[in-house]
Amino acid sequence: MADTLAGPVPESPDSLPEFPMPRQARCPFDPPPALKDLQEKAPLTKVRLWDGSEPWLVTKYADQRALLGDPRVSADTDSPGYPTKASPEGGEGKLSFIMMDDPEHARLRRMVTAPFAIKRVEALRPAVQKIVDDLIDGMLGRPGPVDLVEEFALPIPSLVICELLGVPYDDHAFFQDNTKTMVHRDATPEQRGQASREVAGYLATLIGKRLAEPRDDLLSGIAGRVTAGEIDHRQATEMALLLLIAGHETTANMIALGTLALLQNPDQLALLRESDDPKFVAGAVEELLRYLHITHLGRRRAVTEDIEIGGRLVRAGEGVIMANEIANRDPEVFPDPDRLDLTRDARRHVAFGFGVHQCLGQPLARMELQVVYGTLYKRIPTLKLACALEDVRFKNDAFIYGVHELPVSW
Repeated sequence: MADTLAGPVPESPDSLPEFPMPRQARCPFDPPPALKDLQEKAPLTKVRLWDGSEPWLVTKYADQRALLGDPRVSADTDSPGYPTKASPEGGEGKLSFIMMDDPEHARLRRMVTAPFAIKRVEALRPAVQKIVDDLIDGMLGRPGPVDLVEEFALPIPSLVICELLGVPYDDHAFFQDNTKTMVHRDATPEQRGQASREVAGYLATLIGKRLAEPRDDLLSGIAGRVTAGEIDHRQATEMALLLLIAGHETTANMIALGTLALLQNPDQLALLRESDDPKFVAGAVEELLRYLHITHLGRRRAVTEDIEIGGRLVRAGEGVIMANEIANRDPEVFPDPDRLDLTRDARRHVAFGFGVHQCLGQPLARMELQVVYGTLYKRIPTLKLACALEDVRFKNDAFIYGVHELPVSW
């Protein structure tokens, strides 16, 4: 058991809280109540995972930022003490460079940084605006209700990332179906593994084509690194797979969940709908990213050297889990944190992480959300939920949180 510099540590493993913790059904936008209780009373405490391991759970914003920026904390899943998310049969593997440490992490990350630079992303804004407008036109052209997830939230990031990578959009349904299986918490190991192999095989074939006939797309850029001998074909495929999954599954869930949150907060929705100020829309996106949480299994790391954090000594070889959803509700950083307030300056949130492993694609995600939230409610000012909130099915069964469907009408 780790030494402590302050505060008690439970003596019996039976007294440790289990993680992840159940969400409160009556308020699906809020973190589990147990997390808030821990943040107030025991912000750094041990929890028990499915395999009996006992990593530290970190709930304070300042402690999480300190750990995420500390080179003594490893993202490598092979590091001793790393808290795994799934059973050994679940097929949890490395998603390319995000589960590596520097210098290899930095070397691989630099290969795909350029397309996500802010200037490059801003150049895509007109194309994203057209995608959003065309999808809204399609919804308005048919009688409601419609499923906003299927008709709007999923196609937007799928179209964008397919265009960026150079993947034919005709194959987007193939990717959506398989990536849903890959991130589904209750998928069998066989289902998850098969879905991953299907997508990886497809991408490997496309990369092979780009090796022979390069184009002006991200896959060709990755293939060029193979030609230069910087990575092999397998590493190129893993990199492309990571970008594809991260590029559409997370943003799609944020579009739908954010819309539902706004519909449940009509005063805030009115502010967004009535504003023509791009800076206000950008600020609203930051607040929605703070208020909501689509990754609810925590950022997981292993400690490689003893670290004092929050008045306690965490030993080398112990795991830490940073529950970002509760860090974004820390009242010491965000006053009245459980209230959605689009006028709040929420730019310090940790929705995209912090430090060297923070999300590579955050400029693209921000731009897509700005276009969506700045357009949808103006184009359809009477948008409303077409069912009771209690009938909305939330993705408590997935690694990435959101809604399975969102029936809306106008």
